[in-house]
Amino acid sequence: MSAVIRFSLAAFGTVAVLAVAHPALADSIEERRAKGAAVVSKLNNGVPQNNLENMRREFPFLAEATEAYALGDVWSRPGLDDRTRQLAAVATFAAMGMTDLMTVHARYALNIGVTEDELKEIVYMITVPAGFPRAIVASQALSKLFAERAQATCGVAICESGVARTP
Repeated sequence: MSAVIRFSLAAFGTVAVLAVAHPALADSIEERRAKGAAVVSKLNNGVPQNNLENMRREFPFLAEATEAYALGDVWSRPGLDDRTRQLAAVATFAAMGMTDLMTVHARYALNIGVTEDELKEIVYMITVPAGFPRAIVASQALSKLFAERAQATCGVAICESGVARTP
């Protein structure tokens, strides 16, 4: 039996075992994507997530995999609440220096009730495993996000005076 056939059978067997061992993987792709879409809707206040929608146009397979696996299978698992998941994602992406993705998850975190002060604590925490340069870059990205949210939630007269209401 050729190595390619053996590898293909082994891969198929692994997928079959995973599907039996993990019920979410046995769901159809449509069910998994629907779970993922529900996660985004809940975290993003019912608004489509721009990065995912842009990816869907240019890289449909990657968008489908993100929605079905990352969001539908992993993010939908029991065991952690949304708040804990978002704080973990913010810390992970900040520590990796991936501030664009960190900002997406920081926005979700703020949408579900995490405070700016809690996100700042995450930045302070990552100085230990990731170092000051990554924490500084993360702090800059969060400052920009905080300013954008303050601008979006304040009245024009207040914003023009340079004093923004706290959301």
